[in-house]
Parts: sequence; structure tokens; C-alpha cells
Amino acid sequence: MHRSATDPNGTTGHRRVRRAAGTVASAALLLPLLGAAPASSAAEVPEAAGLQRAFVTAATEYHVPQSVLLAVSYLQSRWDTHAGAPSVSGGYGPMHLTDARTAIAGSPHHSDGTEDARGDSSRPALLPDTKVPTDAELPARLKTLTKAARLTGLPAERLRTDAAANVEGGAALLAAAQRNLGRPLSADPADWYGAVARFSGADDSSTAATYADDVYAVLRTGEARTTDSGQRVALAAQPKLSPDTAQLRAGLRTASADGTECPRTVSCEWIPAPYEEFGDGDYGNHDLGDRPASQSIKYIVIHDTEGTWDGVLNLVQDPTYVSWNYTLRSTDGHIAQHVKAKDVAWHAGNWYVNAKSIGLEHEGFLTSPDAWYTEEMYRASARLVRYLSAKYAIPLDRQHILGHDNVPGPTTSTIPGMHTDPGPYWDWQHYFMLLGHPFHRTLAKSGALVTVLPDFAKNQPVYTGCVTKDVPCATHGSSEVRLYSQPDETSPLVKDVGLYPSGAASTIDVNDLASRVSTGQRYAVAERAGDWTAIWYLGQKAWFKNPKKQPTAVTASGPVVTPKAGLTEVPVYGRAYPEAAAYPTGVPVQAVSPLPYKILAGQRYAAGDKVPGEYFFSPTFDTTGHKVVIGKDMYYEIQYGHRVEFVRAADVDLIP
Repeated sequence: MHRSATDPNGTTGHRRVRRAAGTVASAALLLPLLGAAPASSAAEVPEAAGLQRAFVTAATEYHVPQSVLLAVSYLQSRWDTHAGAPSVSGGYGPMHLTDARTAIAGSPHHSDGTEDARGDSSRPALLPDTKVPTDAELPARLKTLTKAARLTGLPAERLRTDAAANVEGGAALLAAAQRNLGRPLSADPADWYGAVARFSGADDSSTAATYADDVYAVLRTGEARTTDSGQRVALAAQPKLSPDTAQLRAGLRTASADGTECPRTVSCEWIPAPYEEFGDGDYGNHDLGDRPASQSIKYIVIHDTEGTWDGVLNLVQDPTYVSWNYTLRSTDGHIAQHVKAKDVAWHAGNWYVNAKSIGLEHEGFLTSPDAWYTEEMYRASARLVRYLSAKYAIPLDRQHILGHDNVPGPTTSTIPGMHTDPGPYWDWQHYFMLLGHPFHRTLAKSGALVTVLPDFAKNQPVYTGCVTKDVPCATHGSSEVRLYSQPDETSPLVKDVGLYPSGAASTIDVNDLASRVSTGQRYAVAERAGDWTAIWYLGQKAWFKNPKKQPTAVTASGPVVTPKAGLTEVPVYGRAYPEAAAYPTGVPVQAVSPLPYKILAGQRYAAGDKVPGEYFFSPTFDTTGHKVVIGKDMYYEIQYGHRVEFVRAADVDLIP
């Protein structure tokens, strides 16, 4: 469970006394610093107030170039405060000072709930008991807030909740890193490359250098944005800035990228998951394959880890556990690859999706889903996904870049136990901008399709259950929009008969996906009424508020499916499996089992790829008998509810 802790050393008694003259001097220096390079220009920030002033004050106090402090903060949080909520790795505030004790999960990602990550009914579910590391086992990079409290004398609680204090803590850490390297507290940002690299918390030179390079890229291009607290913060561009990269050479281990399938623009190392037999005819923790020669790779699945980096790496190296292809570290964007793309990792809870996908686990905690993800991890993830997309011809859209929460339950009984990560606080809009494929309006007028596209920062639906059942979560921007049975926020939420077979009502619990749509998803419009739009969703009309002044969706174009003429309803499937006649001798026929969902006559759903039924047969450690079965029966992937589903092409018409 999410629990709170304050640093016992962070008391006001340790706060050093500042002379009044020093305070006056800082105030006197405030405006000149704003106008002087390399800081933000006075033209960009006419009134040095709020958070921008905090950067000026902290830079002056600790003799750190203001531009460096701003750029580091941008890479950590894009200057957002998140109302004091911790990040996925227990980081707080605009400087992402970490205290992971507040975000320790009770169970790791693939051990909670009822979902079998393998998602294959030919083998028993693999849900072993696992251990989460204790606070004493957490690395130093997850406890920087404690160090900042010692350096500044500020209480830990204030560093978590006060943005100005948090910036001061970050400045103190940068200054300490510079001194530890034996470097002067220079006014030239080019002299701080080594300290910036150490601020990342990385223990290897490649990751530290990648992080520092990203910070200096921000310094060269500049940035300006309005933060989640409504404050305008700006950093002037310094296009000719060239840092002294030689400062990095000593004191960090060398992590080899040998064996990895990663772009050169990220820091990556090979930490293999074991393909190992462990008795009783079972084995772990993935299957050997020959993708894309034997079968195409069509999806990339975005997860969060539900554990700290170090503990998760122990899990993925356990042959009795499950696997995924890559893990990404929150604090610095470092990537570990565990399973080759040619092989099939066990991560999605749906065997069809596993066999057709690559899984990316991002360091984070679902038990604290109001937490946020660092900018550096977003950027590293986007670079990796762009690389994989180009290599395996995976389109960059929400029909192919799925959250784990978009993966369908393969059978009726599995639907309630499917996972809900990365959750409503993963910023899909920002992520796709980093992918170079931003979502946007594709029709000038009202069309028959919409793309969900709320303003992440302003869109703040109330969720419960982040820490305690039925208790509201911290106010937070969200990628998701709530659905109602009528164009009225007092009407009941739409129901999901698969998630609640008893007919129970949907809830606003953060893990309840019954009545939510997510940024980038496309749906067919069923009706419009004033500021409200209805879409076809789970076999019914679902209404969401879509006012012109703050729209939550934009018009879109694309194909839709609808039942063929004469059919009153058609079944929906959680996997695209071949027809019985396609299976060769020796390969058991897999049931083509419909879900408790229907598409009724007259309803329309946004369509993705048309694909043949396909099944990867691999229930043994010996790969000799493994086979990919491909049928003649074709399916369309559709956006049916929060999750994607499949319909037989023979049952529907495709309408442009």
C-alpha cells in the first residue's frame, strides 16, 4: 500500500539561518538574473513571480546557473508540481526529489488480480508469490529527497509539498554534485555537464551521458510552457552551448549495449530473461520464436511495473515468473532489454496479443496511480517505440500502441481480472507528440467519428481508490473521459456486462474501466446534443461532455464496421483465432469463444487492421513441435469499449 513517511533528520532545527542582508541581495539580483544569459529572458517572463522566481532564488543561493536548474527540472517534470503527488518512482515536485518509501507497492505487477500474464489456456496460470524490496534495499537514486533535506535543512515534508523548497533542494543536490567532482560553482552552464549527469542518479556512464545530453538539448532549444499550477515558466534558448563532456569519465560503471535491440539515442543494456525448464513439463519465462518471419509483430504494449527497478529486474530474471521485452527506469530513462523481439514474452494476459506484441514495462506503481511519469522516461520510451515501429512496420496509432488496459480479455472468465495499467494518468497526448504522431482533428466539420483528445492538465475527473477504497484521489490531470448513460452528469455511468456480469453499476474507482475512454482512441458517433456527444461503446450509446470551449474530442475520419444487412447482432471476440479446419494434426484446436458482448444492427465501431485468425502453438520447452497456425477466417480489430476487441469480417460490412 501507498504509505507516507517523513525524514527524521529533516527538522526545522537543522535549517541554517540566513542573514537578512543575504535575502535582500537575492531580491536585488532577481530581475538582472532574469534578463541575463543564460537565464530566461525578461521579455519571456515580464513578472518574475511564483515558480520562475523560485528558480532564480535557488540558483542565486546555491551558485547554480539558473538555466541548468530550469533544464534539469524540465527533464524531470516539465516544471509541473503535481499538487504534491509522488511520481511513479516516488519523486516529488518540479525537481523530482525521490522518496520511494511513499510509493512502495504491496505486490508486483504480474502477481496481483487474477490475470495470467501468459494468457494461454493450454497451460496453467503462472501467478507465483514474489517479494518486493524493502526500503533499506532501495538505491540512492530513489532517496534523493532525504539527501536534499540534509543539504538544505528543510523538512522532508516541505520538500515534498512546497514547489519553491523543492527547487531549492534540487539546486543543493546539483551544487553538491559539482563540488564532489572537484569542479568550481561556475556561472557558465557548459561547466556543469558532469554534475547534471550525476543528478540523474544513474550508476553507469552511458545512462548518465544520455541524460546529460538531453538536458543540454533542452538548454540549446529552450522551452516555455504553462505548468499544471497555471504558472508560466520559460527558458531562453542557447543554440551555441557546448558542454565539457570530459567531466563524466570517472566513477561510473560501464554498461554494455551488446546484444540489445535499441536505438543509439537511448541508454540500453542486455539483462536477459531466462528460457529455462524447471520441472513437471513447465518452463519459463518466455517462448522462443522466429518473429517477424514466422508471424508479424503488430502491437507495442505499454505497462507500468508495480515495483522498483531493482526488484523488477530480479523478477524478470526468475524462470518461474513471467517476462516482458524491455524495462524503462523512471529517474533517468535507462532501458534494460530482457527478451529478443523474435521471441514471445509473457506480459499481456492475452496469448494472441503476446504472440503479436512487444511489451514495455515502465517503472511505476499502480497502487498509487495518481502518481506521474518523468519526462526523461517518456522521451526514452518514445525513442524506443519509434525505433521498433520503423523496424517492424508497426503503425504509430492507438490501434497498435496499446496500454495494458486496452488489451482484451481473451475469454469471458478472464475479463474481470485483466490489468488496468498504465492508468488514467499516463499522458497519451504528450507521448504521441514525442513519437512524432500527435493527435489532431482530421475533419473540419462534425464527422461520424471522433478522436478522444482532452486537455490533459485541465481534464481532471474525480477518481477514488488511489490509496484507500472509495476515498477520492489527489486532483490530477488525466487522459481519460467519463461516459454516462444520458447526456447528464447526474445520470448513471454506462455498464460493462463483461466486467460486471452480475449487472453491478460502474464506479469511479481509478481501476474501473467500465465507463471510460482514453486519449487517441477513435469511436463512431451515435448522437449529439448540445455540449454532449454519444458514441457506440460496449453495445450501447455512451455520452460524454464535449463543450466547444473545452472539447474532450475532435472530429476524425476512418473506416467503421457495422453488422451485415439482415443480421440483428454479431458476436465480439477477445482474440483472433483460426477456424478449426486450419489446425494441423498434433495441434489442439483452440476454441473461438465469443465474449458476452454484441454489436447490434445499426451500431458502428471504429475499425483497425483486417487480420487472419492466428495461433502460436508452443506449450513445451522443446521448440521442435512449435507452430504458427494461420487460418482463412479474417477478423477486424475494433475499438469496442476501453479495450480493443475483434469481430469476424464475414459478420460485418466495412464502411469508409
